[in-house]
Amino acid sequence: MSTKTVSNSNAAVIEDRAQLVEYFARGEKPAERWKIGTEHEKFVYWKTPDHRAPSYEEPGGIHALLIGLTQFGWKPIYEGDNVIALSGPDGAISLEPAGQFELSGAPLDNLHETCAETGRHLQQVKEVGDRLGIGFLGLGMWHDKTRAELPIMPKGRYDIMLRHMPRVGTLGLDMMLRTCTIQVNLDYASEADMAKKFRVGLALQPLATALFANSPFTEGKPNGFLSFRSHIWSDTDPARTGMLPFVFEDGFGYERYTDYALDVPMYFVYRDGKYIDAAGQSFRDFLRGELPAYPGQKPTIDDWADHLSTAFPEVRMKQFLEMRGADGGRWGRICALPAFWVGLLYDGAALDAAWDLVKGWSMEQREALRSAVPKLALDAPIPGGGTLKDIAGQVLDIAAAGLNARARFNASGDNESGFLDPLREIVRTGKVPAQMLLDRFNGDWAGDISRVYEEAKF
Repeated sequence: MSTKTVSNSNAAVIEDRAQLVEYFARGEKPAERWKIGTEHEKFVYWKTPDHRAPSYEEPGGIHALLIGLTQFGWKPIYEGDNVIALSGPDGAISLEPAGQFELSGAPLDNLHETCAETGRHLQQVKEVGDRLGIGFLGLGMWHDKTRAELPIMPKGRYDIMLRHMPRVGTLGLDMMLRTCTIQVNLDYASEADMAKKFRVGLALQPLATALFANSPFTEGKPNGFLSFRSHIWSDTDPARTGMLPFVFEDGFGYERYTDYALDVPMYFVYRDGKYIDAAGQSFRDFLRGELPAYPGQKPTIDDWADHLSTAFPEVRMKQFLEMRGADGGRWGRICALPAFWVGLLYDGAALDAAWDLVKGWSMEQREALRSAVPKLALDAPIPGGGTLKDIAGQVLDIAAAGLNARARFNASGDNESGFLDPLREIVRTGKVPAQMLLDRFNGDWAGDISRVYEEAKF
């Protein structure tokens, strides 16, 4: 989730709705300037028999981990007296609500750079973690922790969300405290290009969820799902989640997404280094200067950017598109997710081929697929018969063709298509990561959930 670094009280005030729409248009970039931004989260635990999650303030805990990383040139970002994030040439490091550790990578030109960035980050956190006695896990959900066992990070935004989540759903606290994801942020050239990428991203997000499904345990036992993280979003907050049916309607563009975002209830206003609780209130009232939490004041464009970060659909637009459907995972899968989406969305022929594959699906069919995937992954039925497994190889072939067409090579002469190999292996075996964990749990682990710490560690 976003980390504020400065107050936005001096930014230009929004005078009319057109500025909100224009915000998205300002994200347009010609193809030669398109970048790749990869975000990935990991769980943090003590390397002790109880594998407890470290708190922020305890000796050697999360604060110490952040400070330890400054040896690599990372600069502290404060909220009040607390270091709550780091900035550096590889992007930003931030904390999720229960101390999940996130790298929001820098905008990069190609996947070779993305995977090198990931490798640097993991090497750095492991070096500091080994010194502190801390380890890291690549999973979609804590496999053995209750909510009560987890610490809370000292960030004002999270205090507001933790109070608000139980009012609007039953699983929002699980989303905040017990999940991790991998995401990729991608550019668009125009409103039409954005709309096509948004549609393909939403329609094929269930396939990404299936391929990366990696959260089959809750509190030490199988939970009946392969991606429980994905299921959690179905009962987090219906006003700010989901498949956004309007994206597939004729005429979809910046205006329609603006209307959607205006209807998403607010969480906060950020002023003078503090978060003002506006949970459940309306940005439309804010535009009129009638926000109950901040009466007589109107928003700035930075407030709009903050507000956009509080919507959580399967694909989200800021001044780029975020692909949000994947569970957290280890190194190879962190590199594979941007490869999947870059291959599909950054080459015109691949984008056309992907859209041809899904354009005939009705909204009801898309919703049914999204609902089936958390339990069934690649066995989820698709429109027209068959399962996701039946089209997964075809989609990977389209992505590979898109990556081949990009022709971005490393020093050894390899293009980017090799980063799809972990996904090709999943399709070949028919088993997603969660199924492999369950096989081990029910087989040679004999129900010993602690073995996950060895299996999923970085």
